[in-house]
Amino acid sequence: MKIAMTSEMKEIDRRTIEEYGVAALALMENAGVEVMRQIEQLLGTLEQKKVCVFCGKGNNGGDGFVVARHLHNQGVKVKVFLWGNRQEMKAEAAANLAVLEKMELDIMDIKGERDWDKAKLAIAFSDCLVDALVGIGFAGKVEGDLAQLLQLMNKGGKPIVAVDIPSGVRADNGQVSTVAVSAVHTVTLGLPKPGLFLFPGAEHSGGISVADIGIPLPLLTNQEIRQDLVLPERVQSMLPKRKVDAHKGQCGHVLVVAGAEGYTGAAVLAAQGALRSGAGLVTLAVPRAIYPIVAAKVTEVMVQPLEDEGKGYIGVEALTRLSELLEKADVLAIGPGLGAHEETIDVIRVLLETATCPMIIDADALRAFTLPEKKRVQTKAIPVLTPHPGEMSRMTGLATEDINANRIAIARRFAEEWASIVVLKGARTVIAFPDGEIHVNLSGTEGMASGGMGDVLTGVIAGFIGQGLSSHQAAIAGTHLHGVAAEKAALQGVQGMTAGDVLAVLPEVLLTALKGQ
Repeated sequence: MKIAMTSEMKEIDRRTIEEYGVAALALMENAGVEVMRQIEQLLGTLEQKKVCVFCGKGNNGGDGFVVARHLHNQGVKVKVFLWGNRQEMKAEAAANLAVLEKMELDIMDIKGERDWDKAKLAIAFSDCLVDALVGIGFAGKVEGDLAQLLQLMNKGGKPIVAVDIPSGVRADNGQVSTVAVSAVHTVTLGLPKPGLFLFPGAEHSGGISVADIGIPLPLLTNQEIRQDLVLPERVQSMLPKRKVDAHKGQCGHVLVVAGAEGYTGAAVLAAQGALRSGAGLVTLAVPRAIYPIVAAKVTEVMVQPLEDEGKGYIGVEALTRLSELLEKADVLAIGPGLGAHEETIDVIRVLLETATCPMIIDADALRAFTLPEKKRVQTKAIPVLTPHPGEMSRMTGLATEDINANRIAIARRFAEEWASIVVLKGARTVIAFPDGEIHVNLSGTEGMASGGMGDVLTGVIAGFIGQGLSSHQAAIAGTHLHGVAAEKAALQGVQGMTAGDVLAVLPEVLLTALKGQ
């Protein structure tokens, strides 16, 4: 499903009205009806219920006026609270307000202290609140009366249904400047907006439904909209189907270059991630100093010791053997636990520049890819980069806070600049392609906030590439199923969940996905 940035949604609305001839009032009417239906689902029945509808002066407020009218017609005791100057109200909103006035609904402008008291009292006796104050066009700072009103609504303890997006949440990035409505449900119009899914906006959105308000389908499916949600059915269509007479040589040979003294776990997790996602063969190349430890931890992985002269990390003496191993590999996964030794970085750069197979670059190998003092590595294949926000900060020079506040924009910018697939990990991982295409993954859980999760993901993506998926497909499918596996593992408890728990359930999750369940 596509998700629309604010500018794209405004353009869709414009074209709907100007090119297709759908009246703006008709769109507003449809929006209001859909919100009313959601409120009915929430409350079970509407007759004799009490609902407060909070409206602004823009089109979002106009949607709210329509909601109020239809609720009133269904027997609801409606109170409408208007925030903003009536003289600045948009034409369609003003038209719907005029209808309410003719119907003699209870409409109150929030201006003086007594108005606040009335609003507080009305909330206390209501069954539900409707947030139609500010829509997707709002990008300023919530302050003054608006901030006070949003806080009043949140403190009322009543379920809130938001129209299009919770007031105070920025539609393009999910950021909240000071305060935002905390809705139990958001009815978003036409197409979903990124801010509904990206944190902290996701925490304010509650359940999300997408309302069909009459926008022509060609506008909603326009390929120029470059953002998509990663949905299970799409991932299912990507997954490799294994033939009944398949053998290991047909299921991909993954080479994992990883590990250093003190970091054996990362190497093992990455290799097992490749195995558990279905790779036929996995070779794990590690420094000789840690070979006995790593070999004792894995059974099905082919562990190859690399000469390290007792240093405990990969150095130039390993290059010849690494080049030999690369010749037999279908895909290279490099980085987990390698360390940041200068010699190791130099070896990684050589491998990345010479490898002709697809590659996943993670953890310490990301340092080598974008060293500030050296020219960025030029790879022969489009690499998959899997940074978490801290690594992305080191690679770009941007503050981690800025990256998290603009996950889509940052991932898109650097995927294009680096000619790479960027998997920007975190709550709601963003996958960006070099051509500007964006995919937002919704699977996962807070239990993934523990060491080794990213190493497993590296292996999973590599395993899928080895089985024939393109790097683009593997980044999407691997990220999604890694998150689904974490959700399944979390059923046994979020706190204390480990990367090994995710590995353990990966085959079952993959089987379920293949069956389309």
